[in-house]
Amino acid sequence: MHAITIPEPGGPEALVWSEVPDPVAGEGEVLVEVVAGAVNRADILQRQGFYNPPPGASPYPGLECSGRIAAVGPGVSGWTVGDEVCALLAGGGYAEKVAVPAGQLLPVPEGIDVRRAAALPEVVCTVWSNVFMVSHLRPGETLLVHGGSSGIGTMAIQLAKAVGAKVAVTAGTREKLDRCAELGADILVNYREQDFVEEVAKATDGAGADVILDNMGAKYLDRNVKALAVNGRLAIIGMQGGIKGELNIATLLNKRAAISATSLRARPPAEKRAIVAAVREHVWPLLDAGHIRPVVDRELPMSEAAAAHRVVEESGHVGKVLLVAR
Repeated sequence: MHAITIPEPGGPEALVWSEVPDPVAGEGEVLVEVVAGAVNRADILQRQGFYNPPPGASPYPGLECSGRIAAVGPGVSGWTVGDEVCALLAGGGYAEKVAVPAGQLLPVPEGIDVRRAAALPEVVCTVWSNVFMVSHLRPGETLLVHGGSSGIGTMAIQLAKAVGAKVAVTAGTREKLDRCAELGADILVNYREQDFVEEVAKATDGAGADVILDNMGAKYLDRNVKALAVNGRLAIIGMQGGIKGELNIATLLNKRAAISATSLRARPPAEKRAIVAAVREHVWPLLDAGHIRPVVDRELPMSEAAAAHRVVEESGHVGKVLLVAR
């Protein structure tokens, strides 16, 4: 088969479409013939040499894919050859085939093309695990999403609205904020021109955000805590704004607030299975019914992964950038 390899870390040109050995479905795994994968920020970090795959994972980038089951390994039940699926991966999505633990598979939702389903697994599992399983967003509460026009952001908006929450977003252009509004965002903050702490306070009569989903890390840490409501929850899922920040513990104590920080890729298989099972139970009915949908900015051939990385690094996209294998 062919896959995107990284002979040496570097810029987008480090991604090479190479012929590599076919994977084999092991115990508890299925072999997926990949139709499409999707680009995530973690893939960029891996390409740069900063985010190696966990032990035992495929060396190729790609944390999610969609396709059809080509083979079923020993000990797998409930899946058959030919099933259309999408999958949460620890790596290997930038390839024509990938071996996946059966517990990390999801069926392609009703009414969604198998190709576009590649935009779902990583974002849905990230949003559901952080906003709902960890931070327990409830109806009537306010969620603040940084990077509202990203793949994570566009899904977070839709899921929060589906459960009856109010949604605030930050983005860097009017066009991106308009797209967020189309998905249901109530409070729109242009981070280049406005202070999200002030804007969220004004929109909530001074209460603040009950839950914040943050992809920035250090740069926003102090302001995120200031923007939290009493009993608020800050979920940090990225480090685009750096890794070391200063935290005012007194503010955190006064608000009786909580901070969590999680990543998905390196979690043990049992934790991933639990997240995928929760997503299938709670989110898949919303997708099947058409209440939420994947947001896809563009599709490029998988062999042109370098061009896709440039798009994501320039932050000119809304939603997901897909890599089509066939």
